[in-house]
Amino acid sequence: MSATPDPSPRRRLSKPERHAQLLEVARELIRDLGTDELTLGRLAERAGVTKPLVYDHFGDRAGVLAELYGEFEARQLKTLAAALAGAEPELPVVAGIVAGAYIDCCLAEGRELADVVAALAGSSALSRLRQEAEDAYLMQCRQALEPLAGPIDAAGMHAIVGAGDALARGALTGRISTTRARATLTRVITAIAESDHNGLKEVKP
Repeated sequence: MSATPDPSPRRRLSKPERHAQLLEVARELIRDLGTDELTLGRLAERAGVTKPLVYDHFGDRAGVLAELYGEFEARQLKTLAAALAGAEPELPVVAGIVAGAYIDCCLAEGRELADVVAALAGSSALSRLRQEAEDAYLMQCRQALEPLAGPIDAAGMHAIVGAGDALARGALTGRISTTRARATLTRVITAIAESDHNGLKEVKP
């Protein structure tokens, strides 16, 4: 009887592939245990690699968190741009698209995003990263809304983000439905864009 041949050795991952794998494992670790349990040693153990290799990719724990948040923001910008492509140039339509993209992206990230965002607040460098990413997202929202409504001040734009975060958390925990979250954020965005405080003309229904 012939001996069973040894299984083929697993293909060695390229550095970009390994990097993507480590980020996915980091997301899983946060999903299972929360950000407090995220260390480079634990990440290495769960990924089945050496700790120096993980340090080589990220430098420290903050590097992992920064990349996880950066990935989310990149997906959020890409999702909104794709949703707006070819949209009817009407304020209620665009407000609904902005609201839907915001809620859906937050829900797609789940608990991991909420934990990463909370962890970002504990570091001045990571807080700056979040602010820069938020500014980029708000600029994209402005470019979509202002041609239809006129200038929207900074307070109004930050109110949109605050409402979006609160509604996404409510949908994530099941306190409100996803449909309700989208519809409510759409109303918030429309009301801010139409606000007399911004010096805009009344938008007729």
